[in-house]
Amino acid sequence: MVIDTKKERRLIFFALIVLAIYLSPLFILQENAHIRVHDNLDSNLAWYKVLAKSEEMFGAVNGAIPQIINGQLSRNAFGTEYSVIVWLYALFPTMTAYAFSQALTRIVAFFGMYLLLKKHFLPGERWLILQIGASLAFALTPFWPSGMLSTLGMPLALWAFLNIRNGEGTWKDYLALTIIPLYASIVLGFFFFLSAMGIVWLWDVLRGKGWNLRFLLSIGYMTIIFVMVEYRLVYSFLFFKELNSRDEYFHANLPFWRSVRLFIKNYLLGHTHVMTLHTLLIVPATFIAIYFVYTKKLWRQEKIFAFLFGLNILLSFWYAFWFYEGWLPLTKKFHFMDTFNFARYHFLRPLVIYASFALALKIISLQGINWAKMAKWIIVLQIVFLGLWNDEIIYKDKPTVQEFFAEDLFHEIKEHIGKKQEEYRIASIGIHPAVAQYNGFYTIDTYNNFYPLSYKHQFRKIIEKELAKNKTIRKYFDKWGGRCYIFTAQLGKRYMIKKDSKRHLKNLELNTDVFKEMGGRYIFSAIPIDNAEQNHLMLDKVFVSKTAAWKIYLYKTL
Repeated sequence: MVIDTKKERRLIFFALIVLAIYLSPLFILQENAHIRVHDNLDSNLAWYKVLAKSEEMFGAVNGAIPQIINGQLSRNAFGTEYSVIVWLYALFPTMTAYAFSQALTRIVAFFGMYLLLKKHFLPGERWLILQIGASLAFALTPFWPSGMLSTLGMPLALWAFLNIRNGEGTWKDYLALTIIPLYASIVLGFFFFLSAMGIVWLWDVLRGKGWNLRFLLSIGYMTIIFVMVEYRLVYSFLFFKELNSRDEYFHANLPFWRSVRLFIKNYLLGHTHVMTLHTLLIVPATFIAIYFVYTKKLWRQEKIFAFLFGLNILLSFWYAFWFYEGWLPLTKKFHFMDTFNFARYHFLRPLVIYASFALALKIISLQGINWAKMAKWIIVLQIVFLGLWNDEIIYKDKPTVQEFFAEDLFHEIKEHIGKKQEEYRIASIGIHPAVAQYNGFYTIDTYNNFYPLSYKHQFRKIIEKELAKNKTIRKYFDKWGGRCYIFTAQLGKRYMIKKDSKRHLKNLELNTDVFKEMGGRYIFSAIPIDNAEQNHLMLDKVFVSKTAAWKIYLYKTL
């Protein structure tokens, strides 16, 4: 079949224009852009800057980041120096790096899904619009920014693996398998993807299709590349003997019916780290398609779609029931089941959902002219819907990047204190510690899920009385502890209190003696502390700026 390359190029060019429009606010607005805060501004973006300035980019595997928690945060907690994203933030200003990362990820996502659909799932010029439309939609999904290609690179990797599995592998496939690990995380997607490929290989063997050593070796090859790139993670997992904060992470705590509810919620709405926005259009489309498959007995012809439909349900079920309390006997016996998040097999869902979406639209299109028109409208509406979920729209009520990090305001605070930042330690109340860290302050608080358990227990003494007053934050800190924050019973889990807040902290009870023992000298509070003296604190000065989201009440210890 001769493919109309002109039409193909026109549609690809149109898709890239749409992607460029989608990404344009990041490049145009830069620090005035609105982007995701959770697991982004409140953590990763600050971590990249801290790492770049720490002189620990190539630090030893037993090295530490001196700026955070008194140098007890392992260098390995900030990931590998062989990741492209780390170098983007080391070489460019924050928002330039962020914009480049978004563009790179989405372009690879588009072409990866297009190659996969065109070659393996939806071949044929007839389906060109569906191939490119589904690929564009996939590339517009609001993925977790620091995940990079951890999920959005899976279609490209699957395309390469299927080529090799079918005996059609070329240097391009091995190049893809080599490059992806440099811009993805094994624990945030590819451990689960590679183990799934292993299952596919084993299934082929059990069905009598032979050992297919080339396919098996390609899986091993990509795994080895990941291990080499993520050598810090591997070292920490195998050789770190000191207990860390993940050793007090307990996931199996949901009763049966709450697990069922979580299964339904995840299936219909997705998860914040792998958002697919599939509820309104993709779910109905796939159910319409499965109806036609069932009523017209198309199971053999549409076996790939049927498999993906079932796999999608299974992945949500697995995610939800990973938190079922019935796992407790096993987690007590096998501790790694708590420290490693096996629920993340659901990170396969973006690939599964959008591949099945394309196949569902094909099945619908085959039912007649009107059905075919409806299929095209569904894909157009999905793309429009995803466009409306642009960060600049969704997060318009959140602080801009400039307002969040408030560099001018914190420079003023630094100048007022008048000491070298490494000579004293601070903690924050009502704002994320990442803000202070981004601005060069040395903090005893942090957001990280891999730090010494002994530090967590020592830090807990500072907020012990506050935790006793509030069950929510007590459970949040004790059973997870990734946010090693100065929690207060009054504020609970609110740590983004803007400068227009009228709140006051009343009846605060901190153990300031422990705070000082840990090097703490100043507290950056987003609101005034009414009983500061009872906590051996003194208000030094209040800082406010037009370009900052926060008003900072600077307290120093007595």
